[in-house]
Amino acid sequence: MGLRINTNVGSISAQRTLSKQQQRLEHSQQALSSGKRIVNASDDAAGLAISENIRGQLGGIKMARNNSFNAQSLIQISEGSLNEISNIMIRLRELGVQAASDTVSDVEREFLDREAQQLVEESNRIALSTRFGNKTLLDGSGEELEYHVGPFAGEENVIRYQITADATTSALGVDGISVGDKDSAKDTLGAVDEALVHLGNMRADFGAVQSRLQRTTSNLDIQYENLSAAKSRIADADIAYESAEMTSAQVLQNASVAVLAQANNNGASALRLLS
Repeated sequence: MGLRINTNVGSISAQRTLSKQQQRLEHSQQALSSGKRIVNASDDAAGLAISENIRGQLGGIKMARNNSFNAQSLIQISEGSLNEISNIMIRLRELGVQAASDTVSDVEREFLDREAQQLVEESNRIALSTRFGNKTLLDGSGEELEYHVGPFAGEENVIRYQITADATTSALGVDGISVGDKDSAKDTLGAVDEALVHLGNMRADFGAVQSRLQRTTSNLDIQYENLSAAKSRIADADIAYESAEMTSAQVLQNASVAVLAQANNNGASALRLLS
């Protein structure tokens, strides 16, 4: 190749190599600082599309998990109130047993009946006032609730539950009970026993739904873990690889700068022929 001064081919080649190493260095620095392997869509277009789809799915699973937890909270509130109503029924049963015996007089039965009537009123108040947000839970309103516990729109992502629980005193059959005399006390025992069976049925229903929601939450946790791992393998940067890339690019960049400096002096040798 002849000696030319108008076009410095060596300098052009060194500039091209320098630009390439500069791009490698910048890419590795961006990857290390962001923790992402795919800095630009051109790095892996298909991988970017897949990882973004998974990222959206992960966001949906996270919110579905919260929905499942909130649904469990609703059930726990209902079950907690039913537990307290059961405690009231058991106390009413104790009062009935005590009043049914002649170990107490009619005067004392009157005192026992005062407590019994207050407990009946409190039981009814609990049933009417138990709420989750603006939804009443134990008044027999029979509202159907939908819990969206999946990241997508299909019906398979929805759990439906009909709230049929009615823990009012009229539904339990204890609204008119009394322990003011022996006969009434004995009748109270029968009514309270039936109420306890009814309460047990409602609590079993709530418990079954809560158990299902717990399995739902566990499944969502597993999905979230596995999808996060899949997204990481696709989109997250390999720090060891990117560190090696940055070091290699820095070395080659310095070498390219040194070669470019030498290439820029190639034309100077031609001056010796002219001197």
